[in-house]
Amino acid sequence: MLSSLLRRLTRALLWFAAGSALLVLLFRWVPPPGTALMVERKVASWFNGQPIDLQRDWQPWEQISDDLKVAVIAGEDQKFPEHWGFDFTAIQAALAHNERGGSIRGASTLSQQVAKNLFLWSGRSWLRKGLEAWFTALIEMLWSKERILEVYLNSAEWDDGVFGAQAAARHHFGVDARNLSQQQASLLAAVLPSPRKWSASRPSTYVARRASWIRQQMRQLGGSSYLSLLDSKRAAPWNQ
Repeated sequence: MLSSLLRRLTRALLWFAAGSALLVLLFRWVPPPGTALMVERKVASWFNGQPIDLQRDWQPWEQISDDLKVAVIAGEDQKFPEHWGFDFTAIQAALAHNERGGSIRGASTLSQQVAKNLFLWSGRSWLRKGLEAWFTALIEMLWSKERILEVYLNSAEWDDGVFGAQAAARHHFGVDARNLSQQQASLLAAVLPSPRKWSASRPSTYVARRASWIRQQMRQLGGSSYLSLLDSKRAAPWNQ
């Protein structure tokens, strides 16, 4: 009986591995129709008795402001062009910080955030973290850095029910994602740690200060020219 259970478990794991790899490979070219986080927000709004209309309008890479691309990297993951999905230095620093108590600090890369938002539920269980690591590895193997950032910008939440750069640009500033100014882009990037708590269009003193810091980081990174680095260190031939 134990041998039979192990065979079934192994078969199920192999099917899951193959199916998830094929799904990630499909999304290398096909825009994801939605995300697990969007489903979670919609279902939660039903239970809260205040249903929300989700806003999202997928925009290809070329139709998103370069300032927003660089601002998100500057604010969320400055080692994005270099790592393969995990920033182990940041993880060690976050663990050391959290052991000292106080506020919990995260160390998720943009790749990990894409994996979590696109495929998984919220929470901090070991199962979810393990699945996040699996999907992050698949994304890094099968997508280019440009594609990872494109999906991130079209999936990130910027207010209750507001997902993606285009919906966020229209919601907060009344412009298209391609027309965002550097200041607007930095404000959107500044609220990403808590997009339902902070507002890009009505920034608090803290958000305005963080946006100013992000603009400084953008200049130090080299502005839009920094985007040319995204695939410069990719060795895998399928990502060339």
